[in-house]
Amino acid sequence: MTQKSNANLGFEKELWAAADAMRSHVSSSDYRKVVVGLIFLKYVSDAFEYRYQELLEEGYGDEEDRDAYIEKNIFFVPEAARWKKIASSAHSPEIGIVLDEAMRAVEKENNSLKGVLPIIYASPDLDKRVLGNVVDIFTNINMHDQSEEKDLLGRTYEYFIEQFAAQEGKGGGEFYTPSSIVKTIVEVLKPYKGRVYDPACGSGGMFVQSAKFVKQHSGNINNLSIYGEESNSDTWKMAKMNMAIRGLEADFGPHQADTFLNDIHPTLKADYIMANPPFNVSDWWDESLQDDVRWKYGTPPKSNANYAWMQHMISHLAPNGKIGLVLANGSLSTLNSGEGEIRKRIIDDDLVEGIVALPSNLFYSVTIPACIWFISRNKKQNGKTVFIDARKMGTLVDRKHRDFSNDEIKKIADTFESFQNGELEDAKGFCAVVETADIAKQDYILTPGRYVGIEEQEEDAEPFDEKMERLTSELSEMFDKSHELEDKIRKRLEEIGFGL
Repeated sequence: MTQKSNANLGFEKELWAAADAMRSHVSSSDYRKVVVGLIFLKYVSDAFEYRYQELLEEGYGDEEDRDAYIEKNIFFVPEAARWKKIASSAHSPEIGIVLDEAMRAVEKENNSLKGVLPIIYASPDLDKRVLGNVVDIFTNINMHDQSEEKDLLGRTYEYFIEQFAAQEGKGGGEFYTPSSIVKTIVEVLKPYKGRVYDPACGSGGMFVQSAKFVKQHSGNINNLSIYGEESNSDTWKMAKMNMAIRGLEADFGPHQADTFLNDIHPTLKADYIMANPPFNVSDWWDESLQDDVRWKYGTPPKSNANYAWMQHMISHLAPNGKIGLVLANGSLSTLNSGEGEIRKRIIDDDLVEGIVALPSNLFYSVTIPACIWFISRNKKQNGKTVFIDARKMGTLVDRKHRDFSNDEIKKIADTFESFQNGELEDAKGFCAVVETADIAKQDYILTPGRYVGIEEQEEDAEPFDEKMERLTSELSEMFDKSHELEDKIRKRLEEIGFGL
């Protein structure tokens, strides 16, 4: 029986399979932009049409009034971009031109989308017959459901991004963090209100999950202020669209930017920082960073950006701010190029609240072991750190990908909460509360396995002599069957003239 995971959705899988028919007709670099743009355009058109019909029924004649849409947080869609026009042109040779004009029209009417939407459909490299067939597929699906508000498209958008990440492998990690990791970070940090920041925001998954968390706990999404930065132009545009379809206001800067060389939020002090930056980046350094004020705990090595990311985030923390940061496991124990000394100083400053060791196969982009650092100013448990070994958690949802269940995520979050409340008891093989002095005795190495120990095994009640007799008997039976099989193979070979 297949276990339902965070990745399993509804009709999105069928829609992906249908749209995937285009993949062999589009360059791999354009395929993601083509499909994501169509999803976005179809949704804004459906949401507009739903509101348009509402206004018609009200009978005030304001169905073409932009303000009647903006007040409901709906994008105004000019006539040239409405899906009816696009659908009617699906099998016209000009469908690419029609789609590009639609994208331009939506951008012109909505300043927040300027320079964001893909205008690539008229390209001669794009098979217009196949494009028209995909438009037909989208035409037959209603992406606006009043009862689910924006969740229908949001789920579709998330699912497509996840599938792109799976297909693109290592490259997919640049824009997508698996949902169970994002949920784990959000459930531990509990971002009810305040400033939320991701300096390597990808397609914006951390913010989407934060918004879901607030909604699930009956909070007000307007109490969250969202800030992000992303260095890849296409990914920055994906993030902007992701926020737009969720109705989330976010400051990602006027364009993509390198977080280290162009910090677009230099004065920001965030209450929650959540990030999954690229692991072990070796080409991040620039001489202008030599005496950067962010390196409070030591200058990071030019060959690895892990501790540069960490210190950048710490520099942006509010007085009671918290960080959830995904890094490669090497960050827990490295002594290279001064990294061990940087880690020591951060620990001695009592910033490390918890470490979670993650199982393998959670990521599409990397196979190396990873962990989550939870860093906090003004910790509830001063001088203590909680270690959680979650390497045995999660279930394979396909041949290559593992996913945490909601119950497992809750177990990790509940463990943190118990620790913060001073109520957590150590559990062999899973969690341990450790004082900073004891971490110092371990040379400031933060690998959870050092502290949680090995899970106690159930005592084997079977006497040794009886067990050996049983096992040797079973082994003897296996040998007998092996000999029988060997004899059969020899006879078959002799029958066809190839005796051994």
